[in-house]
Amino acid sequence: MARAAAVCLFTAHFLGCIIVCRQDSTNNRPRDQSTVSESSRRFRTEFLEDWPQTPGAPYFDPSTPENVTGLVGHPVTLLCKVKNLQNRTVSWVRHRDIHLLTVGRYTYTSDQRFEAQHKPRSEEWALRIRSPQRRDSGQYECQISTTPPIGHAVHLNIVEPETEIMGGPDLFIYAGSTINLTCIVRHTPEPPNTINWTHRGKTINFDSTRGGISLVTEKGIHSSSRLLVQSARTTDAGTYQCAPDNAQSATARVHVLTGETPAAMQGSAQWASSFDLQTLISIASVIYYLIV
Repeated sequence: MARAAAVCLFTAHFLGCIIVCRQDSTNNRPRDQSTVSESSRRFRTEFLEDWPQTPGAPYFDPSTPENVTGLVGHPVTLLCKVKNLQNRTVSWVRHRDIHLLTVGRYTYTSDQRFEAQHKPRSEEWALRIRSPQRRDSGQYECQISTTPPIGHAVHLNIVEPETEIMGGPDLFIYAGSTINLTCIVRHTPEPPNTINWTHRGKTINFDSTRGGISLVTEKGIHSSSRLLVQSARTTDAGTYQCAPDNAQSATARVHVLTGETPAAMQGSAQWASSFDLQTLISIASVIYYLIV
């Protein structure tokens, strides 16, 4: 709209000058120079103020992000803001293999997951990646076609949602104490709606006659769900599973100790003692033969 108004103003001024000159020529009298100067001054003021020109070379907007984190399988956009671009072009390059991905509004890669995005008259030149994978992590550069080219680096980190039960995969609890299982869910697009718990493959019933079972859930960037089982019994031993509705599940094995060392731990201790004794005998034999 501003450009059109400026063009109309310029055209009107130009036609006005032609008419005045024609009248002056018809009347055979020179035109007053002060009138010409005033008209030119008014044209410069009105036209240039309506359509300002930004001097200087192109540069990157300081607000352009330098680090972007995305999720596996979810579209991610790398943004580049350029000021005073003028007649230059903006390109996106992947540093890993020095691969030219986009030039202006055009995409120059056979990988159809990559796409150049730009709105007319906008200072933003974006690189969009559909269904990104972990291998897409790394450094990308937004370049301006000056001489020499100037660039702005953006580091992309693609992460995958993960679930973990703290202290797993094996936890040893004394009978009568409280079983405390904390499940952490990281890197999800949004907090999970539900986090389900199972014990030995069956959904935990918080209203069972056993009693003493409670759940505390906190949602955020890293969501957590804490399962508390009071007065642990041998029947509470076994595999527990934490299953958020938007990420992989995690499991942990709970061993309830009744004052005696579990068979698994006894076997490990006996094996370790046997290994240490055999090692000492072997070392002693080698030393004996070296001396003799």
